[in-house]
Amino acid sequence: MSRKVLYVIGAIAVLTGIFIFVRPHHFYDMVPGLDLMGPFSIHFIRDVGLAYIASGAVMVWGAHHYSRPAAISGALWPFLHALFHVQIWAYRGFPFDEIFFVNLIGVILVAFVGLWAALRLRAA
Repeated sequence: MSRKVLYVIGAIAVLTGIFIFVRPHHFYDMVPGLDLMGPFSIHFIRDVGLAYIASGAVMVWGAHHYSRPAAISGALWPFLHALFHVQIWAYRGFPFDEIFFVNLIGVILVAFVGLWAALRLRAA
């Protein structure tokens, strides 16, 4: 089960990263609340896309090779990114708005499930 979860989350991360890298303006415009973090920066947004690609690829590699350390390494960036989003939510006063729900589903839960799956990965 953990392996399948890592494959899915890793593949989604890679595809998300490619989308962010290729369509940074579209990503910036479509994500609720992103404009609250500051003006559009192609460099920063593409860096985020590359981080998604790298972490997703390492999660998939770790799942494929039953490598728990690799899977954890791949899941670490999304997990830390999710913690940052929780901190932003706290700074905003814990509102239950569209920004929160997009972050909860698209960033926080995915990251926590990914790290959970990586920690549970066992050799074949």
